[in-house]
Amino acid sequence: MKNNTVFDCSTVDLSKVHTNHGNITVVENNNNPFEVKRIYYLYDVPGVVERGGHAHYELEQYIIAASGSFDVILDDGTNKQKFTLNRPYLALHVLPGLWRELSNFSSGSITMVLASKIYEEKDYIRNYEEYIKYKTNE
Repeated sequence: MKNNTVFDCSTVDLSKVHTNHGNITVVENNNNPFEVKRIYYLYDVPGVVERGGHAHYELEQYIIAASGSFDVILDDGTNKQKFTLNRPYLALHVLPGLWRELSNFSSGSITMVLASKIYEEKDYIRNYEEYIKYKTNE
């Protein structure tokens, strides 16, 4: 977890099923790399606002642009990588131990997050300097 890097994260095609009545994407625990324990979503986020600004010790996530688009910057203490999410059938798989920031929200965007743990404040690293110490074993 502490050794995860931004290069260990990638977008995952959740696949979509085309029908005459629209599309559907299904996420089930039996075909995920982690069991989903919590689902939440962000909406009505002004485009100039940044969200995230933290890391997790253990929590694993899929971050999905259910509607619209936004950027996710992942930081492993050495490298940063930007992912632009704008397709509801693509998920960014974020591993534990990575700092994340979400920004550049389009009007009407909806960010859906599937998380491997219920909310536990002790799993958060909310200060970037503390995060760097965690990553460098200080």
